[in-house]
Amino acid sequence: MGDIPDVDLSVLGVTDCGTFSVEVVDPVSDYLELMENVFDFELIRSLLSRPEFRFTFDAMHAVSGAYAKPIFVDKLGASPDSIINGVPLEDFGHGHPDPNLTYAKDLVNIMYAENGPDFGAASDGDGDRNMILGKGFFVTPSDSVAVIAANAQETIPYFKSGPKGLARSMPTSGALDCVAQKLNLPVYEVPTGWKFFGNLMDAEKLSICGEESFGTGSDHIREKDGIWAVLAWLSIVSSRNKDRKPGEKLISVSDVVNEHWATYGRNFFSRYDYEECESEGANNMIDYLGDVISKGKAGDKYGRYVLEFADDFTYTDPVDGSFASKQGIRFVFTDRSRIIFRLSGTGSAGATVRIYIEQFEADSSKHNVDAQIALKPLIDLALSISKLKEFTGREQPTVIT
Repeated sequence: MGDIPDVDLSVLGVTDCGTFSVEVVDPVSDYLELMENVFDFELIRSLLSRPEFRFTFDAMHAVSGAYAKPIFVDKLGASPDSIINGVPLEDFGHGHPDPNLTYAKDLVNIMYAENGPDFGAASDGDGDRNMILGKGFFVTPSDSVAVIAANAQETIPYFKSGPKGLARSMPTSGALDCVAQKLNLPVYEVPTGWKFFGNLMDAEKLSICGEESFGTGSDHIREKDGIWAVLAWLSIVSSRNKDRKPGEKLISVSDVVNEHWATYGRNFFSRYDYEECESEGANNMIDYLGDVISKGKAGDKYGRYVLEFADDFTYTDPVDGSFASKQGIRFVFTDRSRIIFRLSGTGSAGATVRIYIEQFEADSSKHNVDAQIALKPLIDLALSISKLKEFTGREQPTVIT
């Protein structure tokens, strides 16, 4: 192997290495060309170049830093200082490259400052997940995919004929279902794991999909795509503001979401992660919950909530017929509230217990309540049903999203 010459990875082109060759390509230019075919870049530029509109993208010292300047600054006219943590580093600058409220704290602090930017976004280590923020406003991933789907045909040229179908992972809130119903589109509820979306894309049943773990995507590629989600949101906000005259108040990210809730209702949603629990206790809790649902029946009362059904989610893939079981224990109530329990990572580092809590609210006068306050009765019920403290010894979650 010592005879293989060094290849200069900074130079595009092919290097002959005798029995084989190495080609250095520029993935940013290929991706940029694709995005220009998906979105109306002139529309987005009209917003990013407005002096009164401030944009911040946190690349979290991850791979999307290589894409951020060529796309947002060079092509779309954002200010160079709008990119933070933009240099990819092997150790992610000693950070945790997860785009959520806990690990993207730099961006959250900027967006919630008194004079924070109008639009903020972050992407993760390999660039496939995303977080969207407005000034002092967090967009949940469940709401994010629903808002994109509701506005796609109007604001994104790629969807000018309308989406073929929509899909979400089972723990993701039903906000997307509300959009599908109004737009008369099929919607698929799949297990956690992007491969299930991929099968639907291959069969041309699916155009837009998302999961509550900050993954959002469409069938422009067979994967989740963090930059795509940011451009989709910029397209929506740009479209809302295209007729705004200089000096006129801009329609904000929070305005867009509140308009969406007024039309479709709000699915209050939160996820509690209890990381590195002792595996035996976590598994015993799931076994206990399995026993609870086996004895439950429609009409059972859980405080003010009435059970519609409880089960351990299963899925038969409509494309290849494969069957997935034990995908999460669900308590679904007659008012469309849900509590879901899932376990992941039962290796030597312990298990992560995830609890997903959701409550639908149609009354727009109640939409601006903090999610943790609105969901408190359900959160208390979830902890009571599961006996989480008794089984795991945990008092508080590691991460709340």
